[in-house]
Amino acid sequence: MKSNAFENLLQFLTRLEQANISYTLAHHRDEALMVVVAVPGERWEVEFLDDGSVEVERFVSSGEIETEGTLTDLFTIYAVEHDAAQDAELTAAAS
Repeated sequence: MKSNAFENLLQFLTRLEQANISYTLAHHRDEALMVVVAVPGERWEVEFLDDGSVEVERFVSSGEIETEGTLTDLFTIYAVEHDAAQDAELTAAAS
């Protein structure tokens, strides 16, 4: 990460702390560090890239509260995809 990108990241973290906004750091791409910010009704993913650019993705809640039964959707929709990916990895590893 270039110096300027690192300075921008540190300044952003300082501003979050001064505003008492909690955050977590994540690393999902080789060239970026992500700051995940959760505030009421929203989640922000702010990625600081090693070339000095910043990418922001904002997720806004509809405000609709769902029941526990909705959790079934989470596993029905996404567990199948995950299992298929795992099967492909196992098959490739066995070859």
